[in-house]
Amino acid sequence: MSKLPSVLQNLALPVIASPMFIVSTPALVIAQCKAGIVGSMPALNARPAEQLDDWLAEITETLAAWDQAHPDTPSAPFAINQIVHKSNDRLEHDLQVCARYKVPVVITSLGAREDLNQAVHGWGGVVLHDIINNKFAHKAIEKGADGLIAVAAGAGGHAGVKSPFALIQEIRQWFDGPVALSGSIASGDAVLAAQAMGADFAYIGSAFIATEEARASDAYKQAIVDSNSDDIIYSNLFTGVHGNYLAASIRAAGLDPENLPESDPSKMNFGSGAAKAWKDIWGSGQGIGAVNEVVKAGDFIARLKREYAAARARLAL
Repeated sequence: MSKLPSVLQNLALPVIASPMFIVSTPALVIAQCKAGIVGSMPALNARPAEQLDDWLAEITETLAAWDQAHPDTPSAPFAINQIVHKSNDRLEHDLQVCARYKVPVVITSLGAREDLNQAVHGWGGVVLHDIINNKFAHKAIEKGADGLIAVAAGAGGHAGVKSPFALIQEIRQWFDGPVALSGSIASGDAVLAAQAMGADFAYIGSAFIATEEARASDAYKQAIVDSNSDDIIYSNLFTGVHGNYLAASIRAAGLDPENLPESDPSKMNFGSGAAKAWKDIWGSGQGIGAVNEVVKAGDFIARLKREYAAARARLAL
């Protein structure tokens, strides 16, 4: 049994919503948390940087009001994603804002820093670090992260190439703390499967693009509904880090998705100029074949809960 910090116990469903660049905003985070799963967004989605303060105030005040009005079904905690890569010139500012609001969960990506983890622990927060292999998992825990997000093959955004079976079993040989699994999870059955493999939580992103609260264009949302795993392209062209993208958006940008050039990883960009690279190239994981319509986030989570309960019943768990 994994050792879970108190903030991650007693969720209505063992799911953490992944923070999606541009797409995730307070409206989506609040809907996710009200439905009982960890909602999240990247700090960089608040532009200009000063907007992050307003957004965290909105999230914390709205969820506090919900909890007061619904003591029997309190909201789940929320998480803020921090890009630790050196190109993120906002990191120190955004971390200070998170400290003021005592953000309960911080998700770190593209770099593990001991001083950042200590800062989050200083206000009582929990750090989950996303990794694509066992080597990076060891580094993250050695530098003080509380838990891991195992980003396996098929995940949206900056995905790895490891089978989830291989990645989870390697991590569980030495780590008994919180682990979330990412990669093509878009149904309640898949949530239970993630737990069966040894993860504590499923980490779900792409399916939330096709929700009413997501800050994505109608065309993007419909492309998620219309597409499946055959329509996903793995490339490092757009940010310098390999990720999964919808082929239709790559074609619309005038590129051939089957013949994309390689990018120079040393020129990765996650600062203020990164938004342009992502604006018209749509990220997505391979699990979108399970997404058939655009719905409210709460309705999608309710479906996940029904499917999860049915899967448990089938296996008599």
